[in-house]
Amino acid sequence: MSLLSVAEAQARILALGRPMPTAMVPLAQAAGRYAAADVVATRTQPAADLSAMDGYAIRFAERPGPWTVVGESAAGGGLANSLAPGEAARIFTGAPVPAGADTILIQEEASRDGDTLRESGEGPPRLGAHVRPAGNDFTAGQALIAAGAQLTPARIALAAVGGHGALPVRARVRVALISTGDELVPAGAPTPGVMLPSSNAPMLAALLAPLPVDLIDMGIVPDELATLTDAFRRAADIADVIVTTGGASVGDRDLVRPALAAAGAELDFWRIAMKPGKPLLAGTLGRAAVVGLPGNPVSAFVTATLFLAPLVRAMAGAADPLPPMMRGKLAAPLPPTGRRAEYVRGMLADGQIMPLSTQDSAALRALSEATLLIVRAAYAARADAGETVAFVPIG
Repeated sequence: MSLLSVAEAQARILALGRPMPTAMVPLAQAAGRYAAADVVATRTQPAADLSAMDGYAIRFAERPGPWTVVGESAAGGGLANSLAPGEAARIFTGAPVPAGADTILIQEEASRDGDTLRESGEGPPRLGAHVRPAGNDFTAGQALIAAGAQLTPARIALAAVGGHGALPVRARVRVALISTGDELVPAGAPTPGVMLPSSNAPMLAALLAPLPVDLIDMGIVPDELATLTDAFRRAADIADVIVTTGGASVGDRDLVRPALAAAGAELDFWRIAMKPGKPLLAGTLGRAAVVGLPGNPVSAFVTATLFLAPLVRAMAGAADPLPPMMRGKLAAPLPPTGRRAEYVRGMLADGQIMPLSTQDSAALRALSEATLLIVRAAYAARADAGETVAFVPIG
């Protein structure tokens, strides 16, 4: 099987995921999820002309006064009567502007003696100053949030002001995580001899935590064909996505592919033309998508960023599930690449992109310092300092 390009592999892995069903959830439960339909305003905001400042509602043409103060307008209330010529009203921030007024004289530039009001200082600079017009933010029937947009805190606030107490989203994605390897022990457990703490499981749990997922950690499964096959079958009954780490290469103890085949899975592709992360596999087992990540933690992180997280986002309804691609200038040169695309760990230094000196696929300390992945195409020429390169933000 030939090596797939990253772009082709991303397209194929996204096609494996089935969209999750849609449900209405209260705003308090919508954070981080994706709108399953356009969210349309059911009301106009502001519903009336409102004051943006504390002061007095006046007619601009009558400045600098004097005016007679005949009442006040507060947030949530208002003045029952229209202002006649020569009249003004005390007004507070967020209060409706009385009929007959068109401008706010802020209190710092007002002089009041009893009910007599005069302008002091420079006064309002223009007609309509310090007034938020009705519909200035949005009007009833206007689209507020597009389908597929992530529901950020600001968008949730927008939906609330737009008249919504619940929003349509897709169900959370159930992700079963299987760590393989006889050398692994749970994080925090003793590591006698050459045993190794399982770092991929907590790393992937943290990477997926901002997304709408329910993580099912199935623990460490030994390198035994029957045991691993049984784990896959159990995962297929409870998960929408099955994720493995390790065991996807070509060694005698790399049993993920034969175990998947024994469980009845259909393999879509295996191996990507990228570095790190070549031994990536994807397929389906029943109704679940399967993603087999490499065992080396840096490779697992990079491939999870480029393939697993986008799959979860797509299933959860994201309109743009792939990670954003940005551009910046190199602070140091990079050598030419070979037949695989390379994802070089780097960081920002004085506004430029600095590649890290350590690029080993098992070097977690260097990965922890990285804030971006520099994207280098296959067969790319040497890149000199000052050249513009593409990168994916991480961390």
